[in-house]
Amino acid sequence: MKDIIIIGGGPGGYEAAIRAAQLGAEVLLIEKDRVGGTCLNRGCIPTKALYRNAEILKNVKEADHFGIEIPSYSLNVGKVQARKSEVVNSLVTGIEHLIKANKIEYLKGTGKLIDNHTIEVKTDEGITSVKGKHIIIATGSESSIPPIEGATLPGIYGSNEILEFDQVPEKLIIIGAGVVGVEFANIFNTFGSDVTLMLRGDLIIKSEDKEISKRLASYFKKSGIKIVNKIQYKQIKKENDTFTVTVEGKKGEVSYTADRILMAAGRKPNTQNIGLDQVGITYTKKGITVDDHYRTNIENIFAIGDVNGILMLAHVASHQGISVVERIMGKEPTINQNLVPNCIFTFPEVSSIGESEESLKYKGLEYNTNKFNFMANGKALTLGEGDGFVKVIEANKKLVGVHILGPHASDLIHEAAIILNQGLSVKDVANTIHAHPTLSEAFVEAVLGLHNEAIHQTPKK
Repeated sequence: MKDIIIIGGGPGGYEAAIRAAQLGAEVLLIEKDRVGGTCLNRGCIPTKALYRNAEILKNVKEADHFGIEIPSYSLNVGKVQARKSEVVNSLVTGIEHLIKANKIEYLKGTGKLIDNHTIEVKTDEGITSVKGKHIIIATGSESSIPPIEGATLPGIYGSNEILEFDQVPEKLIIIGAGVVGVEFANIFNTFGSDVTLMLRGDLIIKSEDKEISKRLASYFKKSGIKIVNKIQYKQIKKENDTFTVTVEGKKGEVSYTADRILMAAGRKPNTQNIGLDQVGITYTKKGITVDDHYRTNIENIFAIGDVNGILMLAHVASHQGISVVERIMGKEPTINQNLVPNCIFTFPEVSSIGESEESLKYKGLEYNTNKFNFMANGKALTLGEGDGFVKVIEANKKLVGVHILGPHASDLIHEAAIILNQGLSVKDVANTIHAHPTLSEAFVEAVLGLHNEAIHQTPKK
């Protein structure tokens, strides 16, 4: 009997397996596809590879601004796809090596719970049963298809299928304006598609600070991305090679056409066909029900990552998994699970951590906020990326939230993560010298501006 069996080899599963092995556990990792899960094979990594292609192309298009003349260029989709696959395969190979190096038993197949300690695994060779003292469910999530007539017509992309595009669509409609939707909107807009982004509500990436969402939407429109919001979907039709999406909005019914549609309406936990009912594990449409330690209603069975529905981010899954195995192995986890940085790879980038104005208003707490525009930051201007701002929020004399829209936001947010995690004050930040010229100076100026002490910002009245 193994000490720990993990069902699912995504970021949550394989990192939990490695940490458990480091602590001396006998571990079995079950994965039906390739290690790395959705994030590595069909999500985070391939999309960021495409994002980098788009970023390079964007720089080429804007090269004249820097005095560089490029008379002609073209996008070679074959090479784009080859590079994406090379990046993914390299990382998969690396993880496979780590699994082997840490002496983790790996079984490729589909796992299903039979009882509290037994898992039936269907492999290419047949069916086998394995037993473990503790079981961690890390089966992830899958794309959710909205209840729109025609949503499953042949040729409509999901977030998996669009990664394998063999030509850039002339016109692309994206249904859904969460992280997946906005990232692909930027990528294909830069690649040359006429992109229309559709959403039921009024704000793109509604999970982010409202000011960020509104400003990002204005940048989208400036770049040529059309945003159709506050609508109800009526139906999708396909005639020959053209899709028609009919929606109802303020002006009644309106139809939009495209040669491709991407469904980016969110994800749902993978809770089906893994034996939850047979074992009696409690779950809902939102995911497997767990306590503060990610334990299910069965004492020795845990659920981590997307499948518990708490927060569908790869790094959240990883640290939930590490926390679980540390507790199983008798250690007290020290990772702060309540402070989670979020990054969205658009032009410009978006990142955030901690409280927003909206969350503080909901809690009825007093707060102070300040913004510093990248247009006043020397490094941003030298990069030609002056769009956006750093927004900081203070409550009880401590920083409680940071929201960034601008260049390298996904890198800058981690300074804020350390500060919030350590409960540092505005004075602590002010007393720390930051190098010049750097983008991080925008963060310091934003913090100083909370008390009208910013050097490069007009004082607030």
